[in-house]
This record gives sequence, C-alpha cells and structure tokens, in this order.
Amino acid sequence: MSQATTATGTVLAAGALVWRRVRGEVEVLLVERTQHRDISLPKGKLDPGETLPECAVRELEEETGLAIVLGAPLGHSEYRLPDGRDKVVYYWQAEATPGALEAAAFSPNDEILALHWAPLDRAKAACSYRHDVAIVERFEERLAAGHEATFPIVALRHAKAANPFSWEGDDASRTLTERGRSQAHAVAPGIAAYAPRRVATSDAVRCRETVAPLEAALGVAAKATAELSQESPVDPRAAIEARVAKAIGKRQGVVLCSHAPVIPEIVTAVVHATGAAETERTHRASMLHTAEFTVLHVSAGEEPALVALETHGPTER
Repeated sequence: MSQATTATGTVLAAGALVWRRVRGEVEVLLVERTQHRDISLPKGKLDPGETLPECAVRELEEETGLAIVLGAPLGHSEYRLPDGRDKVVYYWQAEATPGALEAAAFSPNDEILALHWAPLDRAKAACSYRHDVAIVERFEERLAAGHEATFPIVALRHAKAANPFSWEGDDASRTLTERGRSQAHAVAPGIAAYAPRRVATSDAVRCRETVAPLEAALGVAAKATAELSQESPVDPRAAIEARVAKAIGKRQGVVLCSHAPVIPEIVTAVVHATGAAETERTHRASMLHTAEFTVLHVSAGEEPALVALETHGPTER
C-alpha cells in the first residue's frame, strides 16, 4: 500500500481522531471542508512512498496545524467515491497535548474552512458521514475502557542485508544492501509517527544501520546490545522481558530492532506482560519481512493492557 491509489484503483488515505480534555470533558476535532462544506474527521491521501502512519501525521499538520503523535489505530472506513473508485481511510486516535495546541497555527484555506471541537455526542451528530460516526464510536468504546492514552512498543526487523552465503566476514558484520538502506529510510518516518522515547537494537551491523535513519528522525541515540542479537550467547527472553517490563513501568514507548528469530520473543513478551492472549493475529504480527515493524499499543492507564497492534513495512520512494 505504497501509493495513493492501488493497482485495483482503490484510493488510500489516512487520518486521525484527535481528542483533548476541556474541564474534564473529552472533545474531538472535526474539520469543515471548504469546497464540500461537509463536516468530517481530518484525513488525506497518501503521497507516493509514504507509510500510512506517516501520512496520517503529515495530513493532520497540513490540515489543522496540529503536530500530533499517533496512538492506537481505530480501524478503517471504506466507501465509494463519485467517480466509482473505492476509498479506504485508516484512522488512529491521537491526543492533542497542551503544547501541541499552543503551537498550532490554523488559517482557513482552499481545503479546510474551519476547525470544530465538540464533545462526543455533538461530534457524532455533526459528522456528515456515517463512516466518520463509526470511528467516533470506536474511540468512545476505548474511552469507556480507559484506553484513550497509549504508548508504543515497536518490534522492528532489520532491513535487507548482504547475502550471508557470499559475505566474507562474520555474520554480525553483514551490512545493508542498497535496497536495505532505502528500506531503513522509508520506515523511519512511519515509526517516528508514534514518537517512541528510546531505541534499542541488536549490535549486529545490519540492525545498527537499520535504526540510523530513525535515530535522526527521533533525535535519540540507539543503544546497541548483544541481548537483542540472534547470536546472543544466552537465551534473550529474560533480557527482552526486562526491557518490556521497564517500558511498561515507565509508560514510555520503545523500539526494539532485531532479527527474524528474535522478533517473536519481543511480541510474546509484550503479550504476556499485558495479560493478553496469544492468538493467530499476534503470531502473524511477529512474522516480519525485512524492515517491517509491528507496533503494540499498551494502555497508559493504571493497568497495562494490549489495546491494539498493527504492522507496516517499507515502500518504494
């Protein structure tokens, strides 16, 4: 799903349900479009090469002036456009922090005429389309469960590396290929959309090179450790469980970059730490191709819970 329009003609877009608290009441952000004069959730089409999370953050800032951090996904809506094409829009929940609200600057333009903040009931009544109402209702369920605020634990598989059968050095010294370097740059903005606070990586060269663009995007230095390596002399499970427990205890997002055999241990550690069940979906989320990443969204409430998970991968730019 790398282009605004798929090979089948389906138009892809991404957006967010942005929320804030005002005197204890939750309000969500709606946009009034200039040409259509309808009321909807903010969203926009993918640019070539974008991941869906990257698109959601970019479109929100372009349309509303708000710089947001994505929370848990809220699913997607599907509908038919007037020209007969199908459109699929993916949504996330995102809190508008006081700092983001203060820094935001909006002026009516050719796309958006006005911004409207409204409590949930009024927002549902104001939405021009039923598919937007459905997204608000999904967030309403999250809110009732105390899962409106989350933080991400990201399992990232390293990008495409040199062929191990033709590589003359030891396995840990294998570097990324040109395609792998492109993959690493492609996924960095998508991971950064969730604003993880820390990055830890296997000390293998291919893993350290994979997170280099992410380090630049986040402004953080990755910590390289043999604990996340597939060549670790000890079972990595205990170390991974400790890292996951630390992230959950601090309610801080973290990226863990490793190898195909280790990724399932990361996903399983989060599942167990949050009391969730191992399912076919969690299993699929751990079977990653090169440079794919799974985001496990954990509730920031008193009791950690696995609210949602999603998997994304690199796109050609």
